[in-house]
Amino acid sequence: MPTSVLVAYGTTNGSTAQIAEAVAEVLRKEGFTADVLPAGSVTDVTRYDAVVVGGGLYAGRWHKDARRFVRRNRRALAERPLWFFSSGPLDASASEREIPPVPGVRRAMTRLDARGHVTFGGCLEEGAKGRIARMIVRNGKGGDFRNFPEIEAWTARVSGELVEERQST
Repeated sequence: MPTSVLVAYGTTNGSTAQIAEAVAEVLRKEGFTADVLPAGSVTDVTRYDAVVVGGGLYAGRWHKDARRFVRRNRRALAERPLWFFSSGPLDASASEREIPPVPGVRRAMTRLDARGHVTFGGCLEEGAKGRIARMIVRNGKGGDFRNFPEIEAWTARVSGELVEERQST
């Protein structure tokens, strides 16, 4: 009977953390206990009934903290309901069409029997960390492309699956 959910994330500039907070907020409204933690700080996954892992995309790869979290906790993650999300495109593409997971995330999904993945638009604004990120912003290619109603709708579907599971046990 899943009731507690961990929302772990890997982020550099905080955009993915804000998405993780939005995911947790929807889960809480649906009656779940949801903890939001940086993936690098999670020490125990086993106390959670389900897990959502998010990572910012950088050069076609998930944030290193999200990758390491999944690798470090693979046994426990394989034993519970698991969903992934990515954030990254700095344009409207994530709102216009489904963007498949990057290869590393797709492999992890297969290995761990994850129930789903979604890619949300990213956010890169003035003050971003990293030389390349600052260059992108300076060249006018940054901005906030997150769509919070889409994030909430996806999370509501995740919540619905958890509720169904709770009722069937």
